[in-house]
Amino acid sequence: MPTPLYRFHCTNGFDLVADLQGRRLPTWALMRLHAERVAIDLMHGSARRDWSAWTVEIYDAAGRHVISKPFVDILESRSERKK
Repeated sequence: MPTPLYRFHCTNGFDLVADLQGRRLPTWALMRLHAERVAIDLMHGSARRDWSAWTVEIYDAAGRHVISKPFVDILESRSERKK
């Protein structure tokens, strides 16, 4: 069975950073970890702004919505891991 392809789009409901290439990941755990990395890379690579309304929207190769990861959840989980 081929490794699933996922696309990781970031949005706040108004602006969109689209993932046109996607990433093949074999497990849900790696998919969720990659979503965190996408969000963190966007936050660190952009001008300072309020990220509280932003989410990573993950879609499969057929364009079906798989899961949403709010940026605030990602930031909270990272700060919890650092404790």
